[in-house]
Amino acid sequence: MSVVATIRGLLSGGRKAQVGEAARHAKRAMRRDMRGHFSFSQIVFAVAIVFLFLPIVVLVVYSFNDGAGMNWTGFSLRWYRQMLETSELWRAFGNSLIIAASSAITATVIGTIGAIGVNWYRFRLRAYVQTISFLPMILPEIIIGVSLAVFFAAINVPLGLFTIFVAHTTFNLPFVFLMVMARLDEFDFSIIEAAQDLGASEAQTLMRVTVPVCMPGIVAGLLTAITLSLEDFVITFFVAGPGSSTLPIFIFSAIMRRGGLTPVISALSVVMIAGTILLCFALRKFLKYIAAK
Repeated sequence: MSVVATIRGLLSGGRKAQVGEAARHAKRAMRRDMRGHFSFSQIVFAVAIVFLFLPIVVLVVYSFNDGAGMNWTGFSLRWYRQMLETSELWRAFGNSLIIAASSAITATVIGTIGAIGVNWYRFRLRAYVQTISFLPMILPEIIIGVSLAVFFAAINVPLGLFTIFVAHTTFNLPFVFLMVMARLDEFDFSIIEAAQDLGASEAQTLMRVTVPVCMPGIVAGLLTAITLSLEDFVITFFVAGPGSSTLPIFIFSAIMRRGGLTPVISALSVVMIAGTILLCFALRKFLKYIAAK
């Protein structure tokens, strides 16, 4: 037994020595790479990161500036207080939330039903329906905005929150449709056959099998639609009426009135950036939980 134990000890010691030697080689190679010159890809990556995030850093810093210009005069929260006291801003923010929620939900319902129908059934115009549904994603937003404005004028519909809702639902539909279709392409239709063999009706199969399987794509489409609706400016600019401005329209109007970015808009941008980051972290685990089910 002592001989066997000795052999095992030598083998384990040899393996540990090999692992330790490999680790030392890896550390030496890493130190050489750190001492050496940066590669071209690393330089491009660093430049891209600075180009993307440096304006945001400047925006965050100067939102706490006591002065209205670019000269630092001291730390202050005056612009955040003024932001909270601007009733027009919050009215526009409320309009944005109403439009984003209603149009996203409507687009998600219609887009999900359309994706399931196109994927489930075979009909003559199926390819044309798929092609037409992607047109709002391909066309420039200014063309969609002008077309909708002409359409509403032709049918004598006054511009307001309703026309913004219709416009946002229209350009959100293809994104929901595409995400649900991508989920359905990975769908195992033998599950539907098994459900039907067990006596499930078509409606029961849809609500208890198909929709739960598509839920990650549905949720992703809903969140994408909300995001696109909140940040849209071009289409909203053409279909918004008096007293129905959304947050992007309010920001554009404030910049045009002052001839540049105001400190209040900078404070609002910082709040929106922080809110977006918190929302992304909060929804990350939720989406993973849904995808795992």
